[in-house]
Amino acid sequence: MPVTINKDLCIACGACAGGCPVGALTVEDVAVCDPDVCIDCGACVATCPVEAISQ
Repeated sequence: MPVTINKDLCIACGACAGGCPVGALTVEDVAVCDPDVCIDCGACVATCPVEAISQ
């Protein structure tokens, strides 16, 4: 199951996208996870400075 992004907390800093080993995250106004690419590794959860991502 892909990660969940709290759009109210996300500051679109890009840390999650940079930390994703498979490139499942993109950032525009907020981070967006592609569920077809996400491997649910949790790397993005660990890199988010505002704890906007959960597994």
